[in-house]
Amino acid sequence: MKKEQTLQGGMGKRIVREYKTELSMLAIFVVFFVVLSFASPYFLTTKNIMNVMSQVSSTALLAIGMTIVIITSGIDLSVGATLGLSGMIGCMVLMNTQNVLLGVVVILLVGMLVGLVNGFFIGYLQLPAFIVTLGTMQICRSLDYVISNANTASKFPEVYSVLGKGKIGGSFPVYILFIFGMFAIFIWIMGKTKYGRFLYAIGSNAESARLTGINVKFNVMMAYVISGLMCGLAAWIMTSRLMACDATYGDGMEMDAIAAAVIGGTSMSGGKGTLWGTIIGVFLVGFLRNALNILGVNPYWQGTAIGAVIVVAVLAEKLSKLKVKKSSK
Repeated sequence: MKKEQTLQGGMGKRIVREYKTELSMLAIFVVFFVVLSFASPYFLTTKNIMNVMSQVSSTALLAIGMTIVIITSGIDLSVGATLGLSGMIGCMVLMNTQNVLLGVVVILLVGMLVGLVNGFFIGYLQLPAFIVTLGTMQICRSLDYVISNANTASKFPEVYSVLGKGKIGGSFPVYILFIFGMFAIFIWIMGKTKYGRFLYAIGSNAESARLTGINVKFNVMMAYVISGLMCGLAAWIMTSRLMACDATYGDGMEMDAIAAAVIGGTSMSGGKGTLWGTIIGVFLVGFLRNALNILGVNPYWQGTAIGAVIVVAVLAEKLSKLKVKKSSK
């Protein structure tokens, strides 16, 4: 009996130690949620919670890709623009052909193609991720406006709305199941497969990873392809929910994706982070924006709040590293 209690206690301590950041963010989220519930009678309503779920649906998928890329010690500033471009091209095809399967395939392929371009320049040519993805962000956004001619793509077949508007049992949104399914898949990939371990090793020390036989260039490139795929899936959900697409879709969403990853404990220096933490980060950012709306805060100040949260999260990570460094001396 005592042995079992000792084992359980040791396991509990190990879980707390391994997921310290995620548990801390979960505690902050709970406190934040409770405070806002008292601050506004509208906050803790089923309608408002479902509204937040709808708003963060695309951000959640972008955050999966962003987390994976940041773990490799990279960054993908193009995710919002890639969402917009892949959505626009796919929806133009869908509008003109009325072929849902073809439209969805085009959306996903365009997203992955942008990710492949990013990954090739960053992984194989070893150009700075910040510069490459900043460039592709501008290219994608410009192409989005050129292709659309500032018009909205719409008039899609009704079946296209199933992912964005469909309900299971008449009440549970299909997109929620889809998003958590994606999180489950990539939590497994990052935690249980060689590829996931390779990405953590690359983010911790790319040269050491290379010397152990890991194909650093290819694995980094594939991380950006995954990010591009997530952009395509996010575009699919957004356009399916709104049954339209215009050139502004995805604008600025890269900041929310970065915020969700960093708030969830992903280190901007690479090699550390979990998608469990990213889930918490996604909802923290989503409910923060929602709370600011309910409290009547000017939308232009909301970006300031998200930016401040990113800075505070990075600062907290830095202070934590300094504390660990001092204690190890």
